[in-house]
Amino acid sequence: MPQIHFLDVTNRDGVQTARTGLSKFGKTMVNFYLGRLGVAQSEIGFPFLFHEAPYVRAQIALGEAGAFGDLRLSGWCRGVAADVEKAAGVRAGEAGLAHYNLSISTSDYMIANKFRGRLDRDAIIRETAGAVRAARAAGARTVGVNAEDGSRTDDGFLTEFALAAKEAGADRVRYCDTIGGDTPERIRERFAGLASAVAMPVETHCHNDLGMAVANSVSGALGDLEAGQDAWINTCVNGIGERSGNADLLSTILAFRHGFGLEGRAEFGDPIDLAWARRFALWASYAFGQPLPYNQVGIGRNAFAHESGIHADGALKDHGNYELYDEATLGPFPEDWHARPGRVVLTGEYGGKAGFRHVMDGLGIDPADEDLAFQLVQLCNAQTGRPLTDDELRLIATYPNELALLFPGQLP
Repeated sequence: MPQIHFLDVTNRDGVQTARTGLSKFGKTMVNFYLGRLGVAQSEIGFPFLFHEAPYVRAQIALGEAGAFGDLRLSGWCRGVAADVEKAAGVRAGEAGLAHYNLSISTSDYMIANKFRGRLDRDAIIRETAGAVRAARAAGARTVGVNAEDGSRTDDGFLTEFALAAKEAGADRVRYCDTIGGDTPERIRERFAGLASAVAMPVETHCHNDLGMAVANSVSGALGDLEAGQDAWINTCVNGIGERSGNADLLSTILAFRHGFGLEGRAEFGDPIDLAWARRFALWASYAFGQPLPYNQVGIGRNAFAHESGIHADGALKDHGNYELYDEATLGPFPEDWHARPGRVVLTGEYGGKAGFRHVMDGLGIDPADEDLAFQLVQLCNAQTGRPLTDDELRLIATYPNELALLFPGQLP
């Protein structure tokens, strides 16, 4: 049976969101949580950019040390060979990432109104094929190509684009509903047709401008499965992303796990563990500075709250009367040290060794290198501008040497 995989793009599309942002240490924590959830792949960012290079090197080292479990780390590049060549060397001669997604616009609308004569269809195919070959030459294990504005690209050129990329060495094609105008029935039909025509997975990338990003992602994935191909679904934590956001990671997982009519039609290809769902979602809300709506799927304050008489009576008798899934499967709510009421000693940018040791002892953490971990706590707190969470402190204490790569030239 074909399988469903999740490729989370929080560290790429999510951090592009206007009026928000995430530190490089924060992006590292996203990868940590994705690894704990059992997600297949994280699009960690833009490895061809100079300011991403230390971060990328740190992620590779952390991945090799086991900090992210089996999570695959991938980079996003424009579909041009020059970007890939910069990324493959992490701009400093070291080995680069093993997985890439290469993006270029494919619709006639963007050819006319974005490229404005610089590129035509033939040039788009040439550039993409060259970028794929460059990635393969650099040792990439998997390469996906992104059809930006795929939902406004006609079937014929979309197929031609995907087949040319496949011939050059691509493993998947990403169908981007860039402006969020697709609908479930249409996207399912297009995915089934394209996946059949090119005999490789078509990856969903759905925006939420009409409030249908999750529905479209599920439907597109079903089209893949109908064509006998694995489904790869792009998501973001808490549904963040440009404009109205991307498909929400937790909602999409829950849809496949509990949605009526989906039983037996698909299976997860990775060991998804939702026991980390609440910790990740609430950490992300804190780190991005974006409060969760009360009705956020699964982890909103009212997701399992009942007040009206009939509902309360039914839920008290058996929560299954008015709840689709058991809230305990989403794991515990975090009770972080920094959020304790009353007298509390914290550790951070301006803290000393006594406070650092007090917090570490209180959390039962034995740092692998106490002096380095102490310095990293100061640097990471300075970078985030907010108290560090328990999970952040544990990561620092466990992998200080790898995390030190985030701060070249800043440690004695």
